[in-house]
Amino acid sequence: MPEFTGECAKPQRRSIGARRNPATEAAILDAACDLLREKGVHGLTMEAVARRARAGKATLYKWWPNRGALLVAVYERSKGTHQHKDMGNLVDTIAEFYRYVFAFWKTSEGQVFRLIIAEAQSDQDVAEALERYRLERLAALSEAVGWAQACGELREGVEPDALADTIMAAAWLRLLTDRLTTDPHRLARDVVSGWIVEKQ
Repeated sequence: MPEFTGECAKPQRRSIGARRNPATEAAILDAACDLLREKGVHGLTMEAVARRARAGKATLYKWWPNRGALLVAVYERSKGTHQHKDMGNLVDTIAEFYRYVFAFWKTSEGQVFRLIIAEAQSDQDVAEALERYRLERLAALSEAVGWAQACGELREGVEPDALADTIMAAAWLRLLTDRLTTDPHRLARDVVSGWIVEKQ
């Protein structure tokens, strides 16, 4: 299993209030990031994070209902929100998505996603947090596939959600089988070729 060795910044923070304080949130996520790097995924507990961040456990549970949600939040912060780009055709659009995500997954911060997927096999909280994240990303990817449908690029009867699920599954499979050097454009072409209208 890969180790997480990413670095975490340490911003100054003020007291915790009723609303989510950005500095406090950053301090908690930094603490979670440090623990993940130092002790691995099993060392990331709500109690340990609260102690490291000098925050109340009630605050953690108010913002993240369990360690699964917190673990996914650590990953999401390092990855950032990926905005799909319309590259003019579906193959190029999906190739750009694969290129971005494969590059990130090769980093130490990106390898956290492999840890999350592995932990989800035995931890229900992590599994539920991962599924929520998957559905959010699937919705964004389905929207991108919908661009191709609106242009008449998809075969009749193709459901964008089903195609998006296939596209995402191909990406996750490459991560789990350590094949992130796969050519993004070739993979995109192989995955979507059966779903699009062939050019005459």
